Formats: sequence, structure tokens, C-alpha cells
Amino acid sequence: MHPPTPPPTPSPPAPPSTTSSTVMKQTTWPYKSGSPQFTALPFINKPHKKFTKDPKIHQLNFTSKLSSSSSSSFSSTSKCKDPDFSSLPYDVLARIAASFSLPNLQSASLVCRAWRDALRPLREAMLFLKWGKRFKHGRGGVKPNLSKALDSFLKGAARGSTMAMVDAGLIYWEMGKKEEGIEWYRKAAELGNPAGQCNLGISYLQADPPNAKEAIAWLYQASVAGHVRAQYQLALCLHQGRGLDQNLQEAARWYLRAAEGGYVRAMYNTSLCYSFGEGLVQSHRLARKWMKKAADRGHSKAQFEHGLGLFSEGEMMKAVVYLELAMRAGETAAAHVKNVIVQQLSATSRDRAIHLADNWRALPSIR
Repeated sequence: MHPPTPPPTPSPPAPPSTTSSTVMKQTTWPYKSGSPQFTALPFINKPHKKFTKDPKIHQLNFTSKLSSSSSSSFSSTSKCKDPDFSSLPYDVLARIAASFSLPNLQSASLVCRAWRDALRPLREAMLFLKWGKRFKHGRGGVKPNLSKALDSFLKGAARGSTMAMVDAGLIYWEMGKKEEGIEWYRKAAELGNPAGQCNLGISYLQADPPNAKEAIAWLYQASVAGHVRAQYQLALCLHQGRGLDQNLQEAARWYLRAAEGGYVRAMYNTSLCYSFGEGLVQSHRLARKWMKKAADRGHSKAQFEHGLGLFSEGEMMKAVVYLELAMRAGETAAAHVKNVIVQQLSATSRDRAIHLADNWRALPSIR
């Protein structure tokens, strides 16, 4: 027999004529697949393993594995012991906690009984520190008394508080006993207190003769720890080339960090850096921004400069407010400019500007 003749391959339909008014539905013909021919592997009939039907055997195997794994995990975890905080030496713990605030001391005292006993002197120091500040500033219903304040700070310092050491050094410095003040600054600085490090660095700058290199070393430690006044002082040294080579870029960087931390003098200097392009890319917008921040926080020169800027922009009444504030803070040059602007304002605007100046309050800042 002859094999059957395959049916003829249909020819694709002719494309519709563009001149015909009737649009016919076209069928999309599938393209031939270009994929290779795959051949299926034949199935191999392998004999399956016969599983036992006895459930006890499976249960025994499972429980034996579970018991062995649990015993091994228990033995591994039993080897790990909880850390013994009480084994920390008292002197090491006292040195670590010397700069702790009262809330941190209270939290650390709850760790274990040994820590509670070791930190008792520092908790007592916090009470002396509190009373020392009351006597120094006349708070809490007591009159200012520097001698009693110093006595309280010294008692707190004797119990290991670096904050009390710094306050004792401040009083000695204000009393003119700078050697005693520097000694307490040094003790606090060596225990890692950033305020003590900053004050010690500044005391080296103000010494006769000044020791700028030693000052830079302590100011840098405090700056890295985030002390904004130390950052500002370090920037001044870099700007002026005191104790190290002048570096305007580094100076501007530390000015900016201190300004972002709320130090008002650094805000003013950051504005100048942006204004003149010293160490920072020149930007009048950022210069005005930082000048206003410093002015709103009571910097008299910034108030004068910001008032002049407002005057040049045509903001007459606002300019009078800032110039009035600068004049009251001692900027004598602001008086002349203010009087010139006042003559151009109406009586209502003048009264409004003075009223705003009378009720102005500086934003919180660090000085």
C-alpha cells in the first residue's frame, strides 16, 4: 500500500486591497518555531524500597533523633554562661562612670548589687553637684554663695564626679586661682570629660606664654566627642594658624559642625565662610540662612548684619527690628542706619517695629 498523500499546504490569504471599502478580518499565521527538537528520555522502572508498615519503628527512629539533637543542643547551650558583671573591678567601674549623669548612674546601679555598691560615691556626688549649682546661681530658694558652691563641688569631685571637677575648676578660675582651676580641668579631662578637655585646651591658649600645640591636642579630643565649644575653638585655631598650619577648609568644616550643634558664634562664622567663600563653596543663600539663625539667637553682630541685609532687600520694618536689637546689645553703628530707615516709615510702622523689639525673645542656643 502506498502511504496516504498529505493534504496540500494552504497558501496564505492575499493581502486586502487598499482600494476595497470592506476591511476583512485577517488571521495571523504562526511562525515556525526555531527551537531545537527535544527527545524525551525513556522512563526507567526501578524497584521502590519497601517501607515498613510498623509505626513503632518510625516513632522510635524519630524520637531517638530528637532526643540526640536536643541533648546535643542542651549540652552546647549549657556551656554558655551569663556574664558576671560583678567581677568588674571597682576602680575600673568608677573610672568608666565618672562622667555619668544621675539618670545613667541610677540605671547602672540596677545592674547588680556590686555595681550599686561601687557607684554609691558617684550617686552621692550628684547630690553635692546639685547643691553646688544652687549656691552658685542662687536657685532653689538659696542665695548665691561661691564659697559654699565650691565646697559642694569639691565634695562631689572627691567622690569621683568629673562634672563636679569641672565646676570646681570654673570657680577657681573665676576667683583668679588659675593653677587650681587648671588642675581640676586636667583631672576631669584625663577621665574623658569633654567639658574638662575643652576648658583645659582653652586655658593653654590663654596661658602666658600660650601652649597652642597642647591646646590643640585637648580641643581635638573634645571636638571628636561632640563638644560644640571645643569645635568652635578648634576651628578658630585652624583659621588663624595657631598651633598648626592654617587650613580654611578644615576650619570651615568645624565651624559648620559647631553651628549645627547650636553654637551661636559658630553660626555667625559659618555665615561669613559662605559669604566670602572661605573653606566653603560661596552661597549667599546659605550665608543669609546662618546669619539669621545667629541673629535670632541673640548674636549682636549677626543682628546688625541681618538688619542691613533686610534693608537692602526693602524689608524696612523687619530691618528696624533687628537693628534696634543690635543697638540695644551695644552695636553703636546700628543706631545711625536705624534712624535713617525710621524716617522712611509711617508712625504706625515705627511703633509696630519697636513693639516687636520689646517683645523679642532669643531662641535657645549654646554660647
